[in-house]
Amino acid sequence: MSATKGTTTVGVVCKDGVVLAADRRATLGNMVTSKEVTKVFQIDDHLGIAGAGLVGDILSLVRLLRAEAKLYRAEVGREMSVKALAMLVSNILHGNRHLPYFAWFLVGGYDVVPRLYSIDAAGGVTEERFVVAGSGMEFALAILEENFSEGLSLKEGVDLAVRAVKAAIKRDVYTGEGVTVVTITKEGYRELEPVLK
Repeated sequence: MSATKGTTTVGVVCKDGVVLAADRRATLGNMVTSKEVTKVFQIDDHLGIAGAGLVGDILSLVRLLRAEAKLYRAEVGREMSVKALAMLVSNILHGNRHLPYFAWFLVGGYDVVPRLYSIDAAGGVTEERFVVAGSGMEFALAILEENFSEGLSLKEGVDLAVRAVKAAIKRDVYTGEGVTVVTITKEGYRELEPVLK
């Protein structure tokens, strides 16, 4: 039996923050099951995660991470760092590799500087300046490779992330229905108005 899948997610590191973006379509085989799926989630004030893969697995991990972030804050007295969240995700995924989460995660946030990590289903983690996950990744990655540069402003990063997801929407049948965009800066996590079509 197939499961509902969410695809294409993008992360971009800018001078003043991180941009996470994703399309809004979920599919079941070749059928569109939803046109309003959320694939980018707030974990704490300056921490976010985006997931491409099985929607149930993504939502399950997000619930766990939110609880862990609250426990960390209660025990340590401050917010978890971006790297600590990425390592936590990596450890959870690696520990479940025999019964895996079928998803690929982008962890972004701001502590001293903006940071972005890519974490595969087996827990492999890399720090990135820009990254894409999901079925439309080839199309989105081509846009990022061509147009990313160090020191992008937040507005430039948002525009680039939206262009990358829109490129996937045009060419990947599993990606569609507009773009959810989130920025994470020293001021915190902020979801922008969705970019439709």
